[in-house]
Amino acid sequence: MLSVDELQARTYDERMEDVMREIPIRSSEWTNYNASDPGITILETLTAFEALQGSEIVTLSYRARMALLKMAGFVPARGKCAKVLLSSDHLESPTLLRNGERFHLGDLCFETNKEVLVGQCRTVAIFADDDGELRDLSYCLDREISVPAKIFGENPKEGNSLYFIIDRDPGRIKEAIFYIKVVDNPRRNRTEDRTEHIFADVEWECFTGAGFEKVNVRDFTSAFVNSGEIRMSLPQNMAEYDEMPIKGYCIRATLKRADYDIVPKMTNFYGFLFEVWQKDTRSYSQTFGRNDRITVNFPVEQEVYYLVFGKEKKGASYRRYELTIGREQHGRYCTYSKGQDGSMTFEFSGEDFGYAPMKCKECVRVVVYTEEIMRRYSVGKVIGYDDQEIMLPTQKVVHETFFLIARRKDEEGYYYDFVRPEKKNEGSLYYHLLEGEGRIIIEDPGDFIDADLFMGSVSLMSGDRGNINAGNRMEIDDESIPDGFFNPGAGTGGGFRENLNQVKERFLKDMRTPYRAVTASDYEYIVRTTPGLCIRKAKAVITGNDNTVKIAILPDSDERFPKLSDIYTEKINERLSDRRLITTSFSIVKPSFVAIGVKCTVYIKRHYADARKQIEDKIKAQIDYIDTDRNFGDRLMFEDVFHAIEDLPCVEYVYDLSLHSENNKLAQLKEYDIFPRFDALCYPGEIQLELVTADV
Repeated sequence: MLSVDELQARTYDERMEDVMREIPIRSSEWTNYNASDPGITILETLTAFEALQGSEIVTLSYRARMALLKMAGFVPARGKCAKVLLSSDHLESPTLLRNGERFHLGDLCFETNKEVLVGQCRTVAIFADDDGELRDLSYCLDREISVPAKIFGENPKEGNSLYFIIDRDPGRIKEAIFYIKVVDNPRRNRTEDRTEHIFADVEWECFTGAGFEKVNVRDFTSAFVNSGEIRMSLPQNMAEYDEMPIKGYCIRATLKRADYDIVPKMTNFYGFLFEVWQKDTRSYSQTFGRNDRITVNFPVEQEVYYLVFGKEKKGASYRRYELTIGREQHGRYCTYSKGQDGSMTFEFSGEDFGYAPMKCKECVRVVVYTEEIMRRYSVGKVIGYDDQEIMLPTQKVVHETFFLIARRKDEEGYYYDFVRPEKKNEGSLYYHLLEGEGRIIIEDPGDFIDADLFMGSVSLMSGDRGNINAGNRMEIDDESIPDGFFNPGAGTGGGFRENLNQVKERFLKDMRTPYRAVTASDYEYIVRTTPGLCIRKAKAVITGNDNTVKIAILPDSDERFPKLSDIYTEKINERLSDRRLITTSFSIVKPSFVAIGVKCTVYIKRHYADARKQIEDKIKAQIDYIDTDRNFGDRLMFEDVFHAIEDLPCVEYVYDLSLHSENNKLAQLKEYDIFPRFDALCYPGEIQLELVTADV
């Protein structure tokens, strides 16, 4: 029912032609095919109904289509602004960035979402303590180089520590944000919870007057396994630490558990950072709990327009207040005055004007528009039919901040409500915002039929274009602050709300993705995609008649012959236990490795000085099952090795070649080919190579 366009494509005449061709096949007694025949009349009626029904099916409403997908558990992913972390190490003194401070990279605009203090301090040194052996890792602070450092040593273990030395007291910083870049493994699967620590636990502490104190941390690196950010709340009583080669304020990271599958290597450390969001605010809304005097400061430095609304009864809608300078008028008015910093102050007086907002939460709301939005802020009128679609005057809208102003009228005049998308209450205006297309779909008009709609808060974004690469330098709008802000990590999270087709594609992809382990390929896929693990190879086989599946697994590791650790076994067991069939059992098998020896005599051409190395490298590549695409138990064919050697440009011909297994329990020779056991991987053993120079 989600894709039935072919039902609409066939016309009534085409359907009738099919019907007429079927009559002789269905009944040899029916000979009157004229329109006057009652049977033909009935068929014409049913065919016409089928054509109409097909047309109606493909005109299913947006709500109906989304409801079908929702029944399957799929709802549109909301659009989000891209988040970027910026460094302020170039600033010489602490600088306060206001809420809405704007940064630019080409045509992309980024804004702060809160007031933040930057440039207060910086990290000046990093030291690693491995069982009392101190190593200087300060080169990881250099932006220009990326030299991998084994931060916890060759063999990380409990108690190994990192010391980060800071030049000035960071006590005024509410939340410290760092970005750590490590040597990422492309085979590692992402975890569902980015803060989950599978292989290690790290305790973070800050040095205070009372010694090292533990601090609350959100670690998105999984204890230095992945590149990512680390956020921590710093204490206010930090003290200088003088037990390192460089004196300063200290943050310490200590391993409390170390079961790494791959030794972590850090290339760069950045801090202190602050976050900005890829958006361009065009209109801005702010609410106040005061009903006498309020001040608004719009972050965009250009000509702006103000709409002021007040709530005169608790729980009621807002009324609009007109701006005035004097106090002679009677009605809904407020005075305004502009400050030297560009702010605007509004004052209300029930005594002077006869009307004023009551004192309550969010009793006053001010909407500030740029000229561009003010000229086009009218959206349209709520007609009241199902799934009414209205195009907005602008596209690529930020979902989180957007709302509509709905204007209705009663005996006292116009009153206003501020309606956010997909907020459902009794009698409310319920609508979907398709921000990428700049379109709204009114699913339920509620009590708002005939209401006039206007845009309220509007910010624009560029979707996934905001997920910029790392290492860009941004320009700040405020000319009093020097440029030099750069992003050490790539932007993340940017994207528009999924449309119907994208949800359908995700639904179809999910349907094709194995969840239940039935076939051998299902088992192998489920094992390879275990969150947090690095799996090189997996091979599933059924043994005997007891419905037992054996899975041989090769993890990724720094070792030449990787071992399957208890952590890997536990995680894979948990995943397969949830997905296997009830009548099927399974067992996880550790990988075995078998050396394959080669004896070969080759006639080579003249003038090839490195012929021996070429031939040996080619033989090793053919036999190596660990670092190539060959899987467990794959047959090693004699002819593949023979032709691989023969095809080398330095080879005249292969005179003699033989293969043999160095462990007959793991691999056997049968008719010149090697047959490894299902859980065995071959690797090059002893290679006896005799070279003979061919006569020309």
